[in-house]
Amino acid sequence: MDSTEYSFEMNMEKKRLETFKDWPFNHMDCKCTAEKMAAAGFYHCETDDDPDVARCFVCFKELDGWEPEDDPWQEHKKHSPKCEFVKLNKSSNEITVQQFLELEANRQANRMRKYVDANLKDFEHMRDQAREEMMKLVPEP
Repeated sequence: MDSTEYSFEMNMEKKRLETFKDWPFNHMDCKCTAEKMAAAGFYHCETDDDPDVARCFVCFKELDGWEPEDDPWQEHKKHSPKCEFVKLNKSSNEITVQQFLELEANRQANRMRKYVDANLKDFEHMRDQAREEMMKLVPEP
């Protein structure tokens, strides 16, 4: 996970928009412009292999393979229907303080879930390696 994923600043639509500097779909005829992506809860987190990866600041769902006709809200709803931001169906600039606090609580819970899942995989890998090494120590009958 990168530091942007944990950044509290991604709660702000303006900060999400700033991540779309190299976004390939900023033409007037595109539905998934940087502004629309940020309004739908996404920030840009491109990689060398995927220049159009966008991640939700609440559920952390990553989507790539964007097409100019893709609507960010519809794609978010389709791929992450349980996302609390999607359920609100409002721009970050339109939510109440109570809704903001609930979103942040959900974001933190999702962040911890991802952290635990990632560490669990590492632990299971180390466990399997240790088991293999121990089996080498057992004398054959």
